[in-house]
Amino acid sequence: MDHAALGGTGIRVSRFCLGAMMFGAWGNPDRRECLRIIHRALDAGINFLDTADTYSAGGSEEIVGEALRGRRDRVVVATKFFGPMGEDVNERGASRRWIVREVEQSLRRLATDHIDLYQLHRFAEDTDLEETLGALTDLVRQGKIRAFGGSMFPAHRIVEAHWTSERRGLLRLRCEQAAYSIFAREIELAVLPTCARTGMGAITYGPLNGGWLSGRYRSPDDFTGESRVVRFAPLRRERFDPKSETSRRRLALVAELSALAEEAGLDLPRLAIAFAGEHPAVTSVILGPRTFEQLESALGAAQLRLDPAVLDRIDELAPPGTNVAGLDTSSLPSSLQAAQRRRPPRSR
Repeated sequence: MDHAALGGTGIRVSRFCLGAMMFGAWGNPDRRECLRIIHRALDAGINFLDTADTYSAGGSEEIVGEALRGRRDRVVVATKFFGPMGEDVNERGASRRWIVREVEQSLRRLATDHIDLYQLHRFAEDTDLEETLGALTDLVRQGKIRAFGGSMFPAHRIVEAHWTSERRGLLRLRCEQAAYSIFAREIELAVLPTCARTGMGAITYGPLNGGWLSGRYRSPDDFTGESRVVRFAPLRRERFDPKSETSRRRLALVAELSALAEEAGLDLPRLAIAFAGEHPAVTSVILGPRTFEQLESALGAAQLRLDPAVLDRIDELAPPGTNVAGLDTSSLPSSLQAAQRRRPPRSR
């Protein structure tokens, strides 16, 4: 397994990262199988694990903590905060009040005395960046975390964060985590170049685009209530319609990409996973298996490099810097909400 430095931290992480979102009630409730998946990934050379407090309401972090007993020091552990962890309005977000409380909960669930990478799961538009960066800087200096980063930050927010750190004498974001796949290439436009120019690592997730590039869906009839695409649409603030124009366009591209993969001697999932790791600004690609078999399939792409002709053909089907289905609605800023795009009526 190849390794790369995570931004300027000097921490070296594997080309693939094991994502733990599917461990627990959200995906696979079989705790024993989840532990087996983690151990298999570590044995295959993966030294980087990513989870979040909200995944299965803390259950994912607990599974990761259990799996790493006796192996903790050889693994780079990343987790995230921001999403709601209770009914109280302050049990979420990016305030100092919440960060210093929630990091202790994550440390407990992960059964560790430090977190290697602590990430703000979404940009907090209602919180002063100095408040958040100041709290995270203090956690580094206290030894509770080693580095911190953001997730789904637009490029201008990354720049703003660096500006704030420089002006206030705070530590900087060391990496950005963002969705990236053949169907979601928007970050090529500004986010990845910004990461490269500012010396940040880039961790990408969703190489199979939430299941669309898994090869399981070839027609509208293939989607059921148990399909991952269907189950997770509400989390992405989407209404899923398998017969919509967007869905039909995606299915048509899946057919063309499947044919391309077959010509290259691959299956579609391995083509998609290998593609996600080809961009020079990408440090590590998160794999998010739900089952042991899905992990084994994903590991088959670990040493793959795609031929330039294959990459050129992908560019023709899904142009660089574009998303097949528009913007990722799970991370739209408040500035795009209707209330902020409408001028109030003029008084007469």
